Amino acid sequence: MSEAIVGRWGKNLAIRVPSEIAKAAGLSEGERVEIETHDGDILIRRPAARARAAAVAAAEEIIAERRRHPLGEVTIRELVNDGRRG
Repeated sequence: MSEAIVGRWGKNLAIRVPSEIAKAAGLSEGERVEIETHDGDILIRRPAARARAAAVAAAEEIIAERRRHPLGEVTIRELVNDGRRG
């Protein structure tokens, strides 16, 4: 676990992200992050991480539905192409 000191940046408070944490998270200078509180804790999240989590959840749902409703010999690509035509 790393520690950081809260400082002042103009009228706001600032926390420097230790380099090992930034590297492990793949965080780069100038990148936007979301900040929120949860039960008194501070949560910092990259917006891309939220989109990635939503995409994973959607993929899992698609896979689960595919197992419940088999397509037989039809491919998903064929269904997509049919949907574009109709």
